[in-house]
Amino acid sequence: MSKPVARKSAVRRSARPSASAKVTKSDARAKATARPERKTKPEKKLAPAASNEHGKHRIKLVRDSFTMPRDEFERIARLKVRAIDLKRPAKKSELLRAGLQVLERLDDATLLATLNALQPIKTGRPKKRH
Repeated sequence: MSKPVARKSAVRRSARPSASAKVTKSDARAKATARPERKTKPEKKLAPAASNEHGKHRIKLVRDSFTMPRDEFERIARLKVRAIDLKRPAKKSELLRAGLQVLERLDDATLLATLNALQPIKTGRPKKRH
């Protein structure tokens, strides 16, 4: 025949402290102070020269996305090839940043004419095609 299985409730009852074994406040404080403190990660310290090659303060970066026509996106690829031919490979973000510097140097009339020459596009993400 099969052996009787011990009930879980009997095990739980035996694990409970008896009424005579009351915990006092001083015991609770002792247990609270005896707990090991959580280890925190040490702060990373940057050497002044290691933060930037030019010795400037760290630059805060912003991540963003935008929409542009395919032909203008292909211009970036052509400019990247030109930069490789000049023995100075460039990332897409570097080309965009350089373009901003060039635009900043334009006088107001030339900037306005350049902006007006752009074909207006619908902003936002393009719809997904299945």
